[in-house]
Parts: sequence; structure tokens; C-alpha cells
Amino acid sequence: MERRVKKQTSVNHIVKKRTPRQLAKTKNDIYVDNKTNFKAFLKFCEKIFNSGSREVIIHGLGKSIPRACELALRLQSIHHNTLQIDTKTSTVKLVDDWEPTNDDADFEVNERTNSAIRIRLYRLIAVGPGKFDS
Repeated sequence: MERRVKKQTSVNHIVKKRTPRQLAKTKNDIYVDNKTNFKAFLKFCEKIFNSGSREVIIHGLGKSIPRACELALRLQSIHHNTLQIDTKTSTVKLVDDWEPTNDDADFEVNERTNSAIRIRLYRLIAVGPGKFDS
């Protein structure tokens, strides 16, 4: 399991955040973060829709929730409101490892929660003449 190292928060420990568990990723799933260029997310979503898919599922966690919402709304605007949005929010359990920096400290595990969002963008009308979704 991949870990991200955070700055030392105490004299005796270094906090390493475990990556959150993700649902099984399909070709339509996009996990939004704050580091990737926003236009790259837009292009990736467009690529999914242009490949014939009728839906894109956008996932956001914590600080990336506003960015995930902005991505969904921007895509809906680009597609002239032909995309419908279905949103679900949840709470996700996250785990941090507190690794000792000296022999006097103990290894600790800290559990915390964070907000998450799942946004499903789907077409009501397929591209092409005479194709409608019921």
C-alpha cells in the first residue's frame, strides 16, 4: 500500500498517510485530486464520452470535492445541459501511521474520517439521430 509522508508533527513521530481505499476502477471512473491540471481532467472526460460511453463517474475526497463538483458542472455546461448529474456523498475512513523517530516512541495507528463525493454524469440522449435513452 502506497503511503504519503507528511512533515514531522511531533518530536517522536513522523506521520505517514495511507492512500484511501478506492472502489474497483472502471474505464469510466475519474479520481479527482488537486495536483493534476484541470484541463487534463476535462480532456480525459471528453475522451470517455467520445469513445461511446454514456456516463462518467467522478470521485472526490476531502479538499478535492469542490474541484470534482466544478468538473461535473463544467462538463454539463460544455455539453449544453444534455448531461444529467446524480450525486452521492459519503464519509470515508482513513488511516495514518505514526512511525517512531527514536527508540522511546511506539508505532501508532490513527483512524480518521473524511468526506467523499461520487458524481455520475450521464447522457439522456445519445449522440446520433433517433437514439434515445428511456
